[in-house]
Amino acid sequence: MSGPQTQPFSGRPQDLPVKADLARLRVEYGKSDRLAFLGHLDLIATIERCVRRAGLPFSIGNGFARRIRMQFSGALPTGTSSSCEYYDVRLTERIDPEEALGLLRAATPAALAPVRAAYVPGRLGALEAWLDRASWEISLPGSSLSPEDLLGGIEAVRERGTLTYLRGEKVKRVDLGATFVGARAAAGEDGVSLCLETRSGTAGALRPQVLLDAAFDAAGLARPDAVRVRRTFQGHEESGCLVEPFGPFVTQGEAPLS
Repeated sequence: MSGPQTQPFSGRPQDLPVKADLARLRVEYGKSDRLAFLGHLDLIATIERCVRRAGLPFSIGNGFARRIRMQFSGALPTGTSSSCEYYDVRLTERIDPEEALGLLRAATPAALAPVRAAYVPGRLGALEAWLDRASWEISLPGSSLSPEDLLGGIEAVRERGTLTYLRGEKVKRVDLGATFVGARAAAGEDGVSLCLETRSGTAGALRPQVLLDAAFDAAGLARPDAVRVRRTFQGHEESGCLVEPFGPFVTQGEAPLS
């Protein structure tokens, strides 16, 4: 295995490798609860350093910044953990994915350690936009809310069609018809839990905490002292199917969306 490609490229621009033709290694990792407040830019910088330390033959863009050719799944809301985060890294040389996974594990902090790696088609859409479906687990520890009350508040918000909220000083609007897929709730020993299914795209992305806050207000419910949110699935919606991040990749529907 050769070392990382050092660029800028000294040859003719037309001789540069086409990005889509480079090997595209997809890596899955988690973001543990204790890292829930690690910002997305800090996360990107950390993983880029890990890829460098791993010694993978990564490709570097020939632009001014000369960064590793990497793509990341969409940023998590602040305070949210995940068991299913992804990044794609373009390699100048195709090496065994298990070997690459081992090198990355040895170079990555345990709290962000990768759990799976495999090659995916180079011409898939950009990762952040391609992963347009998500599942979330939300727990309200110690809350006395009932599942019925919580789902009633969510339904009241959904019926409005549009969710408007402030993010900083900016007014944000989300089309719930396009971004809200479904929800189910259950009572547990330590309060109520909620499973939420969302879709992202040109209509925006639905943040679980934003939906919860609106649901509490719509139903006149007291906000709980603690809310824990975890992303548990990301996938791609295509031709009537849900496509897993590692495939199999389809172009025509073979099964209904779950």
